[in-house]
Amino acid sequence: MKDSKGCIKCGSTDADSKEVAMTGTGLSKMFDVQNNQFIVVFCKSCGYSEFYNKKSSRGSNIVDLFFG
Repeated sequence: MKDSKGCIKCGSTDADSKEVAMTGTGLSKMFDVQNNQFIVVFCKSCGYSEFYNKKSSRGSNIVDLFFG
């Protein structure tokens, strides 16, 4: 198996991240309560994205997880 780093779709090492919030289901969706927080890491070259739960990803480098 090849040990490569970079985007799994295009191989680029140019990535960025941002925080996003989303509604859940049920009442939170009906009242537009955005209580689910994520960090999205995306490849600047091809746009491939991965979402990570913000609460469980504290203390780790998310971009390192994206690149393997």
